[in-house]
Order: sequence, then C-alpha cells, then structure tokens
Amino acid sequence: MKIDLNTAIIPSREGAAETAAGCLANGGLVAFPTETVYGLGADATDARAIARLYQAKGRPSFNPLIAHVSDLDAARQIARFDERSIRLAEAFWPGPLTLVLPKAPDCPVADLATAGLETIAVRVPAHPVARDILRAFGKPVVAPSANLSGHVSPTTAAHVVSDLAGRIDLVVDGGPVYVGVESTIVGCFETPLLLRPGGLPRADIERVLGTALAGLPEDGADTDAHPLAPGMMASHYAPRTPVRLNAQHLNTGEALLAFGPNPMSGSSASIVMNLSAAGDLVEAAANLFGHLRALDAKGSQGIAVMPIPDEGLGEAINDRLRRAAVPRT
Repeated sequence: MKIDLNTAIIPSREGAAETAAGCLANGGLVAFPTETVYGLGADATDARAIARLYQAKGRPSFNPLIAHVSDLDAARQIARFDERSIRLAEAFWPGPLTLVLPKAPDCPVADLATAGLETIAVRVPAHPVARDILRAFGKPVVAPSANLSGHVSPTTAAHVVSDLAGRIDLVVDGGPVYVGVESTIVGCFETPLLLRPGGLPRADIERVLGTALAGLPEDGADTDAHPLAPGMMASHYAPRTPVRLNAQHLNTGEALLAFGPNPMSGSSASIVMNLSAAGDLVEAAANLFGHLRALDAKGSQGIAVMPIPDEGLGEAINDRLRRAAVPRT
C-alpha cells in the first residue's frame, strides 16, 4: 500500500483488518477503536514509524507508549511475567488493563516506544476490531489515544478526524467505543502500583491480587519529566476551554458538565450536558470525553463540572478531570 499525505477513512467491515495491517507494515499510522478510546497505531518494532506517531500527535518523546498485542502468548514475547502479573493477565485480558513489566531479554519493541525505560507497558485490548488488526499484523502495535497530545481523548472516528486529518494515513471506523476512558495501568513492581486509574476499577484488581494497590506518592513522583507510564502528564486530556471542578455554582459565561438527576438546580447555564442523569458511573465514563469535546466547541468562557463520586470508575473520571483542569502551558 502506498502511504500518502491524505487520511483515508474506512468502515470496520470485512477486509479492514488486512488493509490496516498492510498500512502498519508499510510504516503507516492507523487509528482504530479499542474498548477504551480510539488508538493511533504504529508498528512497535519500527522506530521510524514511532517517530512519525510522536510527530503526528505532537507528543513528547519521553512519554512512553503502550504496546498492544493479540493475546498473552504474544505479550510474553515482549515482557517478563511473574505469578502475580500472570494472574492479572488471565483475569482481565482481553480488557482495559495495562501492565508495566520488565522487558523480555529479546524484546523487539523499539527503545523509542519505551522512552529508554527497562520496563514496557503492554495490553491485550478487547475490542473485536482492534483484535482483528493485531492478529492480521502479527506484531506489537503501539497505540496511544488518537488525538493531538494533551487534548481530549477520542471516542469516535469523527473525534480522530477532527484532530488528526492529514497527519495520519488511515482511520478504521468501528463506531463509538463502549468504555470511554483509557485503560487502568498497574506497575508490576515489588509492590504493585496503581500508575493510572482507568476502565478497570481498582477494587477488581485488588480482589485478584489479594492485596491493596499502592499509589504514587504526592511528592512529585508523578512528574512530567520522567513519567513511568502513559497518561501521567500533569496537564492531559485537556480541552482548550478552562475547566473548573467540583462546581457548586456557575460563573458568568460557563457551560455546565453535570452529573446526576439534579444538574445544579436553579443554575442559569445556557449550555448543559449531563454525563449521566441516572448517576451511573459506567455511563458517565463512556460520555466523558465526548461531552468535554462538545462543550469545548461551544465557545464558553469555562466549563464548570459538578462533583463526581470518587468510587469505582469515578476514580478514573476524576483523574481525567483533574488533569483536564490543569492550566496549559
């Protein structure tokens, strides 16, 4: 397949996986749906393709990428597993869990993808389109979210096109995703570490491990300079419109991102989007990035966000909202 400067968009019907695999094999960049968000794929063994991916996203090259593979056997070709990480993989793969593990001795993933670390982030996605592409390609695929770096993550093909049209080669349109926030990332170190809350709740992981996950210290371990895993930059998932969290009232000119059946009664917001009128955190996670993008396009002076319970998937939602609210530099 010839790669040109235009971005092709194809539906995820028969033959799409083979088309995508051919593009990847030729050094191309392919956006495709996973169950969490749309990912921007490149051949994980091709440093030149990965450099193109960083350039397309405007992503700092010190921020590591997740290698996506088709199954546990493929994961063992690039990472070293111990008894605990095997338990997690068998319990939650395919699914929205990324494990940070020591690299395998002959790991073929390019050093550029791991930002020079001795560890690698690896995941087996559950979305059938993603799995078909990975099986057809037969090698690891790095696939950060298919958006401009730091911007709101994409949950539809249209979101991908709005950010990356002309920057990438192919978009496989598989419809809206069904989780809506990125994967949970667990560092499989001596003490298991929750590096990023995400689409798999902490409690489910702790139940399989039989122990609590440690968290990052609040003394700067989660730094922009040396992130241990993707999605740990302080300002991330951010719309261009300023975001204000835990709002109890509206300021003049603000749009409202609501949650629950009583969206700030008495407010005078002319623009309101509700993550879940029923107060359902699963629905709220699925709607989060799409609603942020829609409100960002309205031209309001700010986006006020109602409080979200910090439990279950609420932990991941609040993590994304906190990063979205950090002022951009």
